[in-house]
Amino acid sequence: MGSLPSTTKKMKKAMTKKRSKYLLVLVSVLLSVVAMAGDGTRYILTKDDFVNIVKLYHPIARQAGIQVERAAANVQQSRGAFDPEIGTTLDRKTFDGKLYYSYFKPELTIPTWYGIDFKAGIEEIIGSRVTSESTLGQTSYIGVKVPANQLLFDKRRAALRQAQALQQQTAEERKMAVNNLLYDGLAAYWNWVEKYSSYKIISSAVNVGEERVRFVKQEFEQGLRPAIDTIEAITQLQTFYFQESAMLLAFRNAGLELSNYLWLENDSPVEWSDLILPDTIDFDKGAINIPDLQALLSAVGEHPKLRSINYKMDILEIEKKLKAQALMPKLNLSGNLLSKGYKYPKEFNLPLLENNHKVGFNFTMPLLLRDARGAYSAAKLKISETDLERNNTRLQIENKTRSYYNELLAVSQQLNIMASTNINFTRLYQGERLRFETGESSLFLLNARQSKVLETAQKLVELKAKWQKAYVSLLWSSGTLY
Repeated sequence: MGSLPSTTKKMKKAMTKKRSKYLLVLVSVLLSVVAMAGDGTRYILTKDDFVNIVKLYHPIARQAGIQVERAAANVQQSRGAFDPEIGTTLDRKTFDGKLYYSYFKPELTIPTWYGIDFKAGIEEIIGSRVTSESTLGQTSYIGVKVPANQLLFDKRRAALRQAQALQQQTAEERKMAVNNLLYDGLAAYWNWVEKYSSYKIISSAVNVGEERVRFVKQEFEQGLRPAIDTIEAITQLQTFYFQESAMLLAFRNAGLELSNYLWLENDSPVEWSDLILPDTIDFDKGAINIPDLQALLSAVGEHPKLRSINYKMDILEIEKKLKAQALMPKLNLSGNLLSKGYKYPKEFNLPLLENNHKVGFNFTMPLLLRDARGAYSAAKLKISETDLERNNTRLQIENKTRSYYNELLAVSQQLNIMASTNINFTRLYQGERLRFETGESSLFLLNARQSKVLETAQKLVELKAKWQKAYVSLLWSSGTLY
């Protein structure tokens, strides 16, 4: 596909700015909650807002981003091996009023991708005590240095290729870090929502219990009910008070645990407040959408952990290729075309190497190649070891995905059963309450019906939280949570 039109790019840029502005506003609201606690205002923290804040500002997410930037810096550093280089040397000696020698040699070197270095420079050699092989006066040259055994591959290319692969691997490791971070963070978030929902259920029961105590007392005062009913109503209410206190404590502690994942742009943690409340809309919906298992399994190859190992394999393959170069003899060729003075005269039009030239070569080769053969064998063993790691990791990912998928299906079925059970117990309780208010039932039986409603309601909340956590685990295991 071609590049996006400029208008589309502008729209995407505007949307990105708008989203960033929205997140900054949200974080500012969280920061101001404690300062505004006196006015009783409540702030809703949705799951999506929580995820965005964690991705942007949590130290682990930011550290992972820094690692990617460092990898990009390493790539830039590796490219430096191909930067042209200019240098010069000056070696001069005078003694007792005499100029013994003066060597002045500026040189420009231009490396290329294929290992060939082009050179150009000038020489100015004067004095009465210069070396015999030196050419007095001013000369200039252009030349080339060719490592004949490294035309296909060399250390410079290997370093750059490995740095590029490491950059890609670091990007996948960042995804893994964020994937793991969100796994823990969302578990804390749904635990917080669960405790809040349980607290609201008990609070509602407290309100009903207080109203029932007033009703029973009025009935007793009118002689319609025995005194023992007032004691039973008060005892039931006291039980609700105790449960409400315990649930409130659990909710507050869950909020403190959740605050470990909430940070601000200035690298400071959010100061938690009970005025921050969860959004229970998605939570109350329960099991709605379940991802397709085969689609998740077919995309396992895109899992950040597997992709990271693949890039590790690329790095090891580059290392093996470099070690293979050490098995070859080392042969370096060099040649310079020379000219008198600082200008290139007509002599350069003559056939190459016919006159005014300097050539050379060096050749080395270990006789046993034990060092090179050992290094090459070690590189191949690293690849075999990493390949085994990759196969094992893939199997673990697939099995974890299947396991969490099975759990999600089971919890979905349990949710449906418990939701139906809660509805039926609620109907029984409502019917019993009508009978109680008309004097056809006892308070004991009514309390028993209500206890079953509360029990199934609490179990339903636990199953909703379990479903959400299982859903998060499924996305985490398949590497799609980030």
